[in-house]
Amino acid sequence: MLERPATTSPRLILGSIGTGLTNQAAKPYSPRAPIYFSQQRQRKYTVVGNDLVRKMSSFSNADTGDKPSGPYYNKNIDTNVSLKEKVEALTKFVSSCKFGMMTTRDPSSGKLVSRCMAVAGKEGGDIDLTFTTNTESHKTDELKADEHTNISFCDGSGQWASFAGDASIETGRDVVRKYYSPTLKAWLGDLGDGTHDGSENDPRIGVLRVRTASVTYALTGRSALGRAAEVAKGTVTGEPAAVNKLREISEDEVRQWRATAS
Repeated sequence: MLERPATTSPRLILGSIGTGLTNQAAKPYSPRAPIYFSQQRQRKYTVVGNDLVRKMSSFSNADTGDKPSGPYYNKNIDTNVSLKEKVEALTKFVSSCKFGMMTTRDPSSGKLVSRCMAVAGKEGGDIDLTFTTNTESHKTDELKADEHTNISFCDGSGQWASFAGDASIETGRDVVRKYYSPTLKAWLGDLGDGTHDGSENDPRIGVLRVRTASVTYALTGRSALGRAAEVAKGTVTGEPAAVNKLREISEDEVRQWRATAS
């Protein structure tokens, strides 16, 4: 449960604890109705008086007082949407992109490394992602050392999605056959030894299953001209541009969706 701190430095008041993450007018705090939040949300928000307040970043180079330091978020965050709508819109966007960037950590240097990956399929009600891979590549070594990964997608209009999750390396032939594509032979080649031939039985072919922890994504319902006009208006007036529907799918929501889909 999120407790009210003695002191804090508020940055962005999002709404009363009675209404969740909205821009509605604050309602009186009621101690008889404790509010529970996911661990992810507890890290981002705290309770001050009657309000749910976004916490100050541990790094700060400015003090904006009671004004939002990042008004773009407050202007574009879309909370008036069901979990079903959020997941369906996300799935449609990922399918339109086809390719995403997978980020892993190199265990020898600690550096983050990204590479383009084609989505092979989806699981868990389409909230989890799968990819085929060469098991002898660097990314399998990196994921064996650290299973944490990020998968990101972006299109030409600036729409984007970011998946945080954990990846497992699957080498069972049943799983490989499920996601195998004959085009993999073009990437792995036929070594001519009767085993490493790029077929579904090639032991070099594995499947990366990314079990999603949380997702943030942004979609726009405006035309390119409409977005340009909104940005131009903000440039002149200083008002944050409302160009996206910024949505978050929390860890609790991912678990809830995966449970209902199974």
